[in-house]
Amino acid sequence: MICPFPEWLDLSTMPLMSRSRSANAFPQLRPYQTQAVDNVIAHFRGSDDPAVVVLPTGSGKSLVIAELARRARGRVLVLAHVRELVEQNHAKYLAYGREADIFSAGLGRKESGRQVVFGSVQSVVNGLEDFASGDFTLLVIDECHRVSLTRDSKVEHHAAVSGKGDRRTASTYEKVIARLREARPNLKVLGLTATPYRLGEGFLYHRHYHGMVKGPENAFFRDCVFEQPLRVMVRQGYLAEPRRIDGAMAFYDFSQLMPQRNGQFAERDLNGVVQGNRATPQIIHDVIERARERVGVMIFAATVAHAEEVLGLLPSEESALVTGATPGPERERLIAAFKARELKYLVNVAVLTTGFDAPHVDVIAILRPTESVGLYQQIVGRGLRLSPGKRDCLILDYAGNPWELYAPEIAQARPDGESEPVQVECPECGFANTFWGKRDGDFVIEHHGRRCQGLLFTRGQSPALSIRAQSHAQSERSNLAGESDAGAGSGAVESRHQCTFRFRFKVCEQCGGENDIAARACGHCGERLVDPDDKLRDALKLRHAKVLRVSGMQLEATTNGRGVPRLKVTYHDEDGETLNEWFGLETPAQQHVFARVFLRQHLRAPGSGWRPGSAEETAAEAGRLRAPDFVIGRKSGRHWRVEEKLFDYVGRYRKADAAGAEA
Repeated sequence: MICPFPEWLDLSTMPLMSRSRSANAFPQLRPYQTQAVDNVIAHFRGSDDPAVVVLPTGSGKSLVIAELARRARGRVLVLAHVRELVEQNHAKYLAYGREADIFSAGLGRKESGRQVVFGSVQSVVNGLEDFASGDFTLLVIDECHRVSLTRDSKVEHHAAVSGKGDRRTASTYEKVIARLREARPNLKVLGLTATPYRLGEGFLYHRHYHGMVKGPENAFFRDCVFEQPLRVMVRQGYLAEPRRIDGAMAFYDFSQLMPQRNGQFAERDLNGVVQGNRATPQIIHDVIERARERVGVMIFAATVAHAEEVLGLLPSEESALVTGATPGPERERLIAAFKARELKYLVNVAVLTTGFDAPHVDVIAILRPTESVGLYQQIVGRGLRLSPGKRDCLILDYAGNPWELYAPEIAQARPDGESEPVQVECPECGFANTFWGKRDGDFVIEHHGRRCQGLLFTRGQSPALSIRAQSHAQSERSNLAGESDAGAGSGAVESRHQCTFRFRFKVCEQCGGENDIAARACGHCGERLVDPDDKLRDALKLRHAKVLRVSGMQLEATTNGRGVPRLKVTYHDEDGETLNEWFGLETPAQQHVFARVFLRQHLRAPGSGWRPGSAEETAAEAGRLRAPDFVIGRKSGRHWRVEEKLFDYVGRYRKADAAGAEA
């Protein structure tokens, strides 16, 4: 049975906003910070599952961490990846009038005796014996988007701790978590971040408290229990307003660059664009001119060579450069001078995107491509903190970054430069999904969603209501005194599962079940799904089979040999070969069959509910449809029939250069 009170929570400490003592006694939490703390406590009341809180850059994650640590009954370890964050989080906790230890070689301190310890992950992983007592009940990971973990990690606890495992090398965070869990299996793990996704991997967590599935089933963090949107923070005056200005007269063209397997651009490719580029002097001149009445300018360069060139074009007495190779003491000196406003311009290469706090920054100049909206938001966030006299923050983009600052992050990579976030309603559960897609006005003509992200509940309230109910109950201690079960009277949900509707899928030939387009085994019967390469290879061997590498698809409203109206679909390959399909749409039954066997796979925006009532309507709206990558035909008597169509193909065979539908 789960204890109604988290063992790490000290119920004698009430939220700061409800205290009657002097308003200046301790730091005061903003309403959203209080809600974040309450939601975390509500979550850990009923679950040991790792959780995430999402707060934008500059929103005060350190205060949320400090309040959770203050209210903890057991011991708390707060991890960060850089010493600047360790210092920052520690300072906020000290502001409560409490003491805490620091375990960080970079800060020259390795203390671990007090109830709360703030540590750098590298130092902690090298001193795990100091954290093996079993009395740590809560682990907080700041900037948790840097953590690459899954529930079904191949690293065993013993292997992760001892280093004797041979399955793969454990990460530093895995080793820390494994050691703490070895001593206390029900350790609570909380992550905080402004950007809850990793490039090339998608969202860090599986479920969102608003009732949706965001990340994979095997995500280490199970639930996002609170999120404060950036747009709301700006509107409520908690962050400075960003004013974006795209470089019109001078800019870099990164549009032809292709990211590597890890989703990042290669340095040699970046240098190929920026090194010696005639636009650079014009860009820096523009930055200087726009920043004349400004006080703090951060410039994000593409490479070290590029940054050095940029630094040479700035006023030497007011400028400095920080890279990953800058020695620690020199880096500290330069950053301190910038924060003291002794320097106006600070150029950097991918080292000041997180853990850097200089509220006076009011110009952000972006001279590099950003691989994701998350990285773009991290960069822009450096200039959104409030500061006396600061009106707004200029965002000068000279790299043509396509990201909308307030746009939601989507787990899949952006398929092309024309795609934008679109909302797609699930025809099965009604959930409003957000996928990459394209619009024609308000109409969604294409999307790349695979499965509905809706989270279904078999009992109880929606997740947001459940958390609010539990948070309220937590604050009203008298109401909790008689509770003996985490689910009793708290609105706790007994079972949650993702909606099973798939917008795009491949069918198991054994049981007919629908699976993800990248699945190798059927999720229904367990049988191996036939590899599309095997299908193509086998068909190419057969005398009475034809394989079309589809370069186009044509729809025509016509009649068959008996004069009956029909829709004729013709598939063309690069060599002039064709295969045809014929469909009747005269009766409701024919329209139903057409929707099931043709539209379900061919719609560019599956799930849209479009049901044409005639061959003429279908041909006129051919732009709604997509062509398959390959069509396999078989000879039947004197005629050829379409046996199979392959969509979303990834394999060893080349696809046609272009494929589309036309009337």
